[in-house]
Amino acid sequence: MNFLTKKATLFVAIIFSIYAFNACSPKKESESETENKPMTENILMKEWTGPYGGVPAFDLMKVEDIKEAMTKSIDIKLSEIDEIANNQEPATFENTIEAMERSGKELERVFTYYGIFSGNLSSPEFREIQGEIVPLLSEYRSKITQNKNLFLRIKTVYENSKTTPLDTDQQRVVELIYKNFEMDGAELDEAKKERYAAINKELSNLYNKFSNNVLHDEEGYITYLSEDQLGGLPEGFVKSAAKIATDNGQEGKYAITNTRSSMDPFLTYSTERELRKQVWTNYYSRGDNNDEFDNKELIAKILQLRKERVELMGYANFADWRLQDRMAKTPENAMKLMEAVWPAAIARVAEEVEDMQQVAQQNGDNITIEPWDYRFYAEKVRKSKYNLNSDEVKQYLQLDKLTEAMHFVAGELFNFKFTPVPEGSVPVYHPDVKVWEVTDKDSGKNIGLWYLDPYARQGKRSGAWANTYRGHSTFDGLKNVLASNNSNFVKPAPGEALLVSWDDATTFFHEFGHALHFFSSNVKYPTLDGGVRDYTEFQSQLLERWLSTDEVIQNFLVHQKTGEPMPAELVQKIKKASTFNQGFSTTEYLASAIMDMKFHLADPTNIDIAKFERETLASLNMPKELPMRHRTPHFGHVFSGEGYATAYYGYMWADVLTSDAAEAFAQAPGGFYDKELAAKLVKYLFAPRNAIDPAEAYRLFRGRDAKIDALMRDRGFPIPKK
Repeated sequence: MNFLTKKATLFVAIIFSIYAFNACSPKKESESETENKPMTENILMKEWTGPYGGVPAFDLMKVEDIKEAMTKSIDIKLSEIDEIANNQEPATFENTIEAMERSGKELERVFTYYGIFSGNLSSPEFREIQGEIVPLLSEYRSKITQNKNLFLRIKTVYENSKTTPLDTDQQRVVELIYKNFEMDGAELDEAKKERYAAINKELSNLYNKFSNNVLHDEEGYITYLSEDQLGGLPEGFVKSAAKIATDNGQEGKYAITNTRSSMDPFLTYSTERELRKQVWTNYYSRGDNNDEFDNKELIAKILQLRKERVELMGYANFADWRLQDRMAKTPENAMKLMEAVWPAAIARVAEEVEDMQQVAQQNGDNITIEPWDYRFYAEKVRKSKYNLNSDEVKQYLQLDKLTEAMHFVAGELFNFKFTPVPEGSVPVYHPDVKVWEVTDKDSGKNIGLWYLDPYARQGKRSGAWANTYRGHSTFDGLKNVLASNNSNFVKPAPGEALLVSWDDATTFFHEFGHALHFFSSNVKYPTLDGGVRDYTEFQSQLLERWLSTDEVIQNFLVHQKTGEPMPAELVQKIKKASTFNQGFSTTEYLASAIMDMKFHLADPTNIDIAKFERETLASLNMPKELPMRHRTPHFGHVFSGEGYATAYYGYMWADVLTSDAAEAFAQAPGGFYDKELAAKLVKYLFAPRNAIDPAEAYRLFRGRDAKIDALMRDRGFPIPKK
């Protein structure tokens, strides 16, 4: 956790931005008026009350309260920081570091509400206010990291700890905070600090505009179908598409929204090739339509400003600066991993395309495979090679049952019990949101609350993610965790079960892994309740593996109509096909990750974004039959903030750990539910969060460093020669 907000994970939901606020203060009041006015009248700032240690007042939050709450809570936080910085007593861990950890409670609460509006309930009204608030966080951040007196106190505590070591957790907090300030330009001279702050403010506006442009294109490009254009589409998908069209005032039509959850199944099943091309083009052209919402010029400016900012501190490029505190340490190490996997990935794509081309010819389809054909013909190859029908598999993947399966896994590995709370007993921000109490199975002790917001809707950003509304720490008393999972499943028609694909079920487990990481936290200080970007995806990726365990399949993957468990024959087909289409999935991901790194290693002066993307992909021999998973103009991980900038490789880095750890479970006496190994999993890989170095944590779990071999075996790729 970053002490600046103590809510680093929230910023993933706030469109991945660590600069997710805007400035434009409300009308100034006189000092006497401000002094006489209570500071916490605004509901968004008030301390949480009610059950479970207090919960957010989601039922009372209003968009019009955000600006006032943000400005006032930032003022309070800055006042607290000034008091720490100007303390006349010698700097100690207690009066400097602990005081910082204790500050900003009002601001934390406001961030929670702001994150909900930004990620889950964005409206034109909110976006206008957001556009007025965004530079405020940038200014606020600069006022802290550039506070000379504050940094001198932090540096004093840091240097004193070298000669008089602190407790282990205290030492880790000091080192993380000191490094954070150092990387944020705390040691720059005044002129450079001023430019550094100005760059951050400009970037915050660019990030916000980038995000809003993508959201505009997601909401604005809907494909409406008539009844005679539904060929090949599953019944449940058709019913959902009809409801969405009706909700949008298009009664009698069928809506394909410009989101992955709608695009993916349409491209997989639709027999209408020209419509597949249209839906594909809409989706992969987000932010790239050469109109007022085009993001290419914004990206060029972002890259230029990022490079200028790190050059102020003596770094050659943004990647060198960013990766120094990640597991990879250098861009060279990250590129080495990706380049080891890339040749095998594109070679597999060539094999997959050849298989698809043969199927097309056998069907009498006189075509050459194009990107909008890949999913459609891959599905036919899957049926041909493995006799595996994705729609047949979906009949056993009901969202409600998958939720029960995740809770079962959490009980077996973490000893957690999930119990639905009575409707209305905990405030929610939308009727679709459901809440569970999380307790220890043995003692019954409350651990926290889990909120689930599963459905796509207008104003909700695309994708899937996890949030914490309140993180764990034992500092100043034990705090229970409030966490959420958010998805964008197409809401089923009334009375219909929500059926999802195997990939979507895997993503559902993945995001739940993040939630379990939050709930299992056992740290003292809020700053330690965070993570290292190329490590925190590991825990969630690892949890995906429990979806295919026998215990989950036999008990929770039951047919939506008959209630019968998935037959053994179908299970074997799924497992046999586990490496199917790995060329596609690995290549589309790696292309984005490599492009992210290449952009930040290049000289951005006068950069032509479209040309750079095109030429870089050509130099990689990118297969023409598929795109990057996230094309540059809508690559929100990287350009709507800085959370994943030069860090998108982290999913692959984490997957090396995931594959290696999964083999440990596969080889354990009790398999994936081995109690001894599960205890080590929680103790070393989940509970410490960022209290110990990730590499050391993994060695404590596995007894050695992770090896790439397991990753290559998982994907059916040849293991690179040493």
